[in-house]
Amino acid sequence: MRRFEGQRAVVTGGGRGIGAAVVRRLAAEGAHVVVLDRDLDVAQAVAGEVGGEAVQADVADPDAVQAAIGGDRTFEVLVNNAGYDAFGWFTEVTPEQWRRLLAVNLEGVLACTQAVLPGMQRARYGRIVTVSSEAGRIGSKGNAVYAAANGEIIFGTELAARVLAYFTAAPAAPAIFPQLTDREREVLELVAQGRSNADIAGRLQLSQKTVRNHVSNILTKLQVADRAQAIVRARDAGLGQQARS
Repeated sequence: MRRFEGQRAVVTGGGRGIGAAVVRRLAAEGAHVVVLDRDLDVAQAVAGEVGGEAVQADVADPDAVQAAIGGDRTFEVLVNNAGYDAFGWFTEVTPEQWRRLLAVNLEGVLACTQAVLPGMQRARYGRIVTVSSEAGRIGSKGNAVYAAANGEIIFGTELAARVLAYFTAAPAAPAIFPQLTDREREVLELVAQGRSNADIAGRLQLSQKTVRNHVSNILTKLQVADRAQAIVRARDAGLGQQARS
């Protein structure tokens, strides 16, 4: 049985890029997917590929979001993917520009989560995934407001997980090794599978020097002495299961 067989999912910003790829993957795994996008044409095109449903809404408009996916509708999965960025030094960003950045990247996540959460509470089941940027963890030149918004949604999604867990008895899923970057967690997963640096480099399309640097950073951040200890820590946390199962 496919992992999302019979489940309903909504993907925001699902008409292009990462969002469209997520839509296709969820559909391939059996989900009925609602593609939410401010551009109805691209939403319909992607929805048509997978037998899904297209809805038009700007995530920065809470009323439009509620009308599109709220009310009596129930979704088992929400993927908060819609996002927006505009380069600009903070000293030159206008209030109008930062309001739009916050409205899409932060308030849009709040609006979509609020719209689907009551249905998840009624069903006592739900999964919410929020796509964010490393800018939210480490900052980004020329993207101060975007980085701030992403930092808020990283923290806010962890809080939402705890709220959902309270109503659904689903365990909140904390980030595994939050001190690591996304790339470092990818490398650690492969290290935990027992793969060599050369193998990891090939799989992730990185140079072996870059992989060595990532492994070195991982050892430092996990405060372990060597690769063997890192593997033990990673496997204790549930990583590395794929190659060993």
